[in-house]
Amino acid sequence: MMRITVKDVMTRRVVSVTEDTCFKDIAGILLAHAVSAVPVLDVDGHVIGVVSEADLLHKEECREQFRGEDYRPQARSGQETGKTGAETAGELMTAPAVTVSMDASVVTASRLMEQRGVKRLPVLDGHRRLTGIVSRRDLLKVFARSDDDIAREVRRDVLVRSLWTDTARVRVTVADGVVTLSGRMTLRKDSQVAIWMTQQVNGVVDVVDELSWDRDNTRPEDRH
Repeated sequence: MMRITVKDVMTRRVVSVTEDTCFKDIAGILLAHAVSAVPVLDVDGHVIGVVSEADLLHKEECREQFRGEDYRPQARSGQETGKTGAETAGELMTAPAVTVSMDASVVTASRLMEQRGVKRLPVLDGHRRLTGIVSRRDLLKVFARSDDDIAREVRRDVLVRSLWTDTARVRVTVADGVVTLSGRMTLRKDSQVAIWMTQQVNGVVDVVDELSWDRDNTRPEDRH
């Protein structure tokens, strides 16, 4: 089965800044390109951080509180107040950056975003240089496959190429990404493998198991 990786869905034209890019220019870049964050690169093209709308707005918030009459220094952490005087990307950025390899699976990228609470990831090549950026919207492309395309892959790669057994009696139907496998197989174990492999196909939302079998060759402890 074809495994969709980050490089298959990422955006290759990436807007980035350097450590010396000033506050005003960063704001202009975010607005001009309609993005909410940009990676920060060092002189060798390595990603050292990310600067976002939140970083810029937080700096202004800190500065306003510093100027206000009700400012309380003890109410802000050292990290927060440290950005009050920041003027460049290197001073404003959140570091280290959360990144992902271009060869990672889209599932890996999705889990990383969820774990780290970010909406996009800079994508690195084999030399750990910036090669693209992947967002939550990009990952949704995997689920935009047509039902016919999914059905063809299940029949060809799961039933024909991967399972060395008679699958002529198996029917595959797909509706809105939900795959239903029905019919009959010779061995119960093969039907379980078919269900598991279908679940791994890119674009599959769910799998409905309506398979029956001629002979149960599973171990008692594996039966449910």
